[in-house]
Amino acid sequence: MDFLSEFLTKFGAQLQSPTLGFLIGGIVIAALGSKLAIPDAIYKFIVFMLLIKVGLKGGIAIREANLAEMLLPALFAMVMGILIVFIASYTLAKLPNIRTVDALATGGLFGAVSGSTLAAGITVLEAQGMEYEPWAGALYPFMDIPALVTAIVLASIYTSKKKSLSEQRRTADASLSTAGEYSSLSTAGASLSTAGASSSTAGASSSKPEYPTTRQEYRSQQRITASGYPSDQGGTAGNQVKIWPIIKESLEGSALSALLLGLALGLLTRPESVVESFYEPLFRGLLSILMLVMGMEAWSRINELRKVAQWYAVYAFVGPLLHGFIAFGLGMIAHYATGFSPGGVALLAVIAASSSDISGPPTLRAGIPTANPSAYIGASTAVGTPVAIALGIPLYIGLAQALMGG
Repeated sequence: MDFLSEFLTKFGAQLQSPTLGFLIGGIVIAALGSKLAIPDAIYKFIVFMLLIKVGLKGGIAIREANLAEMLLPALFAMVMGILIVFIASYTLAKLPNIRTVDALATGGLFGAVSGSTLAAGITVLEAQGMEYEPWAGALYPFMDIPALVTAIVLASIYTSKKKSLSEQRRTADASLSTAGEYSSLSTAGASLSTAGASSSTAGASSSKPEYPTTRQEYRSQQRITASGYPSDQGGTAGNQVKIWPIIKESLEGSALSALLLGLALGLLTRPESVVESFYEPLFRGLLSILMLVMGMEAWSRINELRKVAQWYAVYAFVGPLLHGFIAFGLGMIAHYATGFSPGGVALLAVIAASSSDISGPPTLRAGIPTANPSAYIGASTAVGTPVAIALGIPLYIGLAQALMGG
């Protein structure tokens, strides 16, 4: 009972943070019809500044840290990125009126990481005076890239299988149609001489396809490609999934590029004075503007979500909390195995609960062009991000404080 009381007290205190206040304020003024607008260029600049700062501190920390301590949290981040996509494929994709490619794209977006949610989580941790490994922000790409790659690969495999089955059905229908036409011929053909019938039968027997005697013959007859699926009618290779372009697209995204640039500068240079004199004083003020923008954006996406299905709203509410709890459990394992800090455990859960709002959507649009952007972007922006920030951050930080102290 003491644990529950302590947890609820800490959770309530987290809900009063300025970061969450600006997010809720953005939702409220947008709902009231305010004409307030923040130019997109300013929004992108703010995101860049926040992620550069996170990257710089992460790079400085990695330079001074024991890399062996990062291995288990980084491995768990990769596992979470892949697992979240599979969770969507076995839950959201099975619900009524949900297309599989839309569910996979949604899982990919929720498995990828939101730079703004990461920045919000770090700000709340610092405001609470809760210690965490500065390199924990560098777990971003370990979860982000595997999630996007897994979603696009699974969608490509599903699309290839569906195309193959459609071609098989068309072939079978054509065969049945030919057989029907043959059986409807006049009975005059039945009066052919016995010799003629015999020769016809022999000819028919010789025209039957030979069954393959080896696996190679079977694959050759079916024109199965190296990817495991039949090739197209022209005998060329079928739609094979190329992993590197997906990774390259993710790495070139503005959010991940900014974070990786900061990491590189933190590792290879000595930016401590710049971080302390310039980035640190601006960090919370810029974050408050970002939260205001995201709150207004969340309200504007509500209509997009209504056009698709109520199941996306359910998934977008439950998914972030579930993903965060799983990551929190993995973080606890790292805590007891390697001494991963309570703040690091909470931050791993926050990253898992987030959904990409910058680099993820364009990557998925290019990688899964048949998916409906209104489904996965609407679910993420309208419901997923507010849930991850307003509920997820205080929930996981409060849980970490109650279970591990800090």
